[in-house]
Amino acid sequence: MAAAPLIHMLDAISPTAWLEWQFLSQPLVAQQGNSSVLSIVVGIVALILGAVAYKLIDAAQGRDAKTRSQALLEKAQADAGNIVRAGELEAKEKALQQKQQHEDEVAKAREQIRTRESSLDRREETLQQTAEDLRKQEKMVEANQRRAAEKLQEVTKRSEELSKSLQDQANILQRLSGLSKEEASQRLLTLLESELEQEIGNKILKHERRLSELADQKAQEILLTAMQRYAAAHTADSTTSTVDIPNDDMKGRIIGREGRNIRAFEKATGIDVIIDDTPGVVIVSGFDPVRREVARLSLNKLIADGRIHPSRIEEIVQQTEKELEQLIRRKGEEAADEVNVRGLHERIIYMLGRLHFRTSYSQNVLRHSVEVAFLSGMLAEMIGMKPDLARRCGLLHDIGKAADHELEGGHPKIGADLLKRHGENEIVVHAALGHHDQLTTDYPYTLLVATADACSASRPGARRESLERYIKRMEELESIARGFEGVEQAFAIQAGRELRVIASARDTDDAKAAKVCRDIARAFEQQLTYPGEIKVTVVRESRFVEVAR
Repeated sequence: MAAAPLIHMLDAISPTAWLEWQFLSQPLVAQQGNSSVLSIVVGIVALILGAVAYKLIDAAQGRDAKTRSQALLEKAQADAGNIVRAGELEAKEKALQQKQQHEDEVAKAREQIRTRESSLDRREETLQQTAEDLRKQEKMVEANQRRAAEKLQEVTKRSEELSKSLQDQANILQRLSGLSKEEASQRLLTLLESELEQEIGNKILKHERRLSELADQKAQEILLTAMQRYAAAHTADSTTSTVDIPNDDMKGRIIGREGRNIRAFEKATGIDVIIDDTPGVVIVSGFDPVRREVARLSLNKLIADGRIHPSRIEEIVQQTEKELEQLIRRKGEEAADEVNVRGLHERIIYMLGRLHFRTSYSQNVLRHSVEVAFLSGMLAEMIGMKPDLARRCGLLHDIGKAADHELEGGHPKIGADLLKRHGENEIVVHAALGHHDQLTTDYPYTLLVATADACSASRPGARRESLERYIKRMEELESIARGFEGVEQAFAIQAGRELRVIASARDTDDAKAAKVCRDIARAFEQQLTYPGEIKVTVVRESRFVEVAR
C-alpha cells in the first residue's frame, strides 16, 4: 500500500511526455558535457527506462483493480450478512410482539370469564335469598289470614251481642220514657234540625267568604290580562307651550312699535304672550288648550314668514284656526275609527278631537280615552257583556273635559249633558256622569268604565312620573324590604301601591313576620315620600319537595 502513491504518480506520466522531456533536456546536457555520444546513450537509456516504467505501471494498475474488486466483493458480502441478520431480528421481534398480544388477549378473556362467573354467582345467591324471603312472606300471609279469620269470627260474634244489647236498651228506654219509637224519632229529628240550621249558617258564611276571595282573585286576573293585552305607549305629554325664535332681535319685532304687534296678537288669539330674558324662547300662556295651540302655530308661521304686523297677524290667526279645526275633526275621527265606534254626532267627534290638546296630570286625555275604551271592551268581553257598548262608554267618558273651562260644573256632569243633547243612550250618559261618583250596580258598564279609567291612570308611566323614575321607585321599595332579616324576596305591584314580601318559614315565625311587616311599613314612612298609601303584605313560604321513583 505504501507504493500506491508512487504508482499513481508514474501512471500519470505517459511515455510520450517522458520522451518530450528527454529531448527538451538534451540541449542542457549538451551544454554541460558537449558530448553527442553521451546524449545518444542517455536517450536510449531513457527509452528503455520509459518502457520498463510503463510496464511496471500497467502491472501495478492491474493489481490495484483486483484488490479494489476483492474489497468491494467482501464489503457486499458483509452488507448482505448484516441485512439478513437485521431481517431475522425484525422477524423475531414481530413474532415476540404477536405472541405477547395473543397472551394479553387470552388474559383479558380469562378475566372477563372470571368476572362473569362472579356475577353469575352473586345473581344465584340473590335469587336464593329472594326465594327464601318469598317463602317467609308466604308463611306470614298464611298466618295473617288465619288471624284475620279468627278476628272476623270474633267481630261477628260481638256484633250480634251488641245488636242484642242495643235492642234490650231500646226496650228499656221506651219503657222508662213512655214514648213510642216514632215519637222518639220525631224528637230526635227536631233536635238534629235545630243543630243543622246553625251548622248550615256557618257553612254558608264560610262559602261566602271563599266565593268573595275567589271573586277578588278572578277580578285581578281579568284586570291584569286586559292591561297586558293592551300594551300602549306611555301617554305623558308636556303641558307647556313654547315657541323657539332664531335670535333675540325677533322679540322686538314680535312686540312691535309701542307694543302694537303683541297687542294685536293677544287680541286675535285670546292668549297671553310672555317675553322675558330667556334666550331663544317665547312663551304663550292661556287656560284654553286649543287657543294656546292656535297661538303657538300662528306665532311659528309669523316668525318663519318674517312679516309681523297687525293685519298679517289677523290673517295668519284666521288661517291657523281653520287648519286647526280640520285637525281637530281628523283627530276625533281617527280616535273613533281606532276603537271601532260608529254613528257619533259631528259635534261629539269635534269635542273628542279637542281632547287631543287637553292634558290631565300630564296625561293626554284623548289617548287616555282611547286606552279606557280598549280596556273597557276587553273587560266586557271577558265577563260576557257587550264589548262594542263598553268601548263607546270608555271613549266618551271624559268628553266633558273638552268644554269644562267654558261651562259651570265638573267634567262628568258637562259630559253627560253634552252626550244626552246629541242622542247618546242612557248607558253611555251614565258612564260619563258616574265614573267618578258613588258607583251602583244598576249600570254595570259604568263600573267597567270606572275600572278601566283607574287602570289607565295608575299604570306605570301614565301620570306624573317618567318610566325611569317609576322603575327607580319600584327598585327602591324592593331594596328597602329585602334589607330586613328573614326576607327572601320582595315584589312591588300595582304601580307601587302594594309590596308583596316573601319571608323564609325557616328563619321567621308568625310573630316575627308580623313585626317585619310593621317595620317595613315604618321604614317606608321614614325614608320615602309618596302620594297616597303603600300596602305591605308579608307571606311566610314553606316549600317541600319529594321525588317519586
